[in-house]
Amino acid sequence: MSDHVYKKIELTGSSTQSIDDAVSTAIAKASKTLRNLHWFEVTETRGQIENGKVAHWQVTLKVGLRLDD
Repeated sequence: MSDHVYKKIELTGSSTQSIDDAVSTAIAKASKTLRNLHWFEVTETRGQIENGKVAHWQVTLKVGLRLDD
């Protein structure tokens, strides 16, 4: 088993549906242009309120990607 080196980047995804959808949106978009995505951690969650209800979710996450050997 070889040792790996990872780079950590920060992404923010948004959704009108849910926190999970905001995370999935950010990861799906990043995976179109970045390789070797391996893990994520949610670091911040925000929302917008309209008429007394949650109207929009925004989630910031750190994503680890493995650097090529």
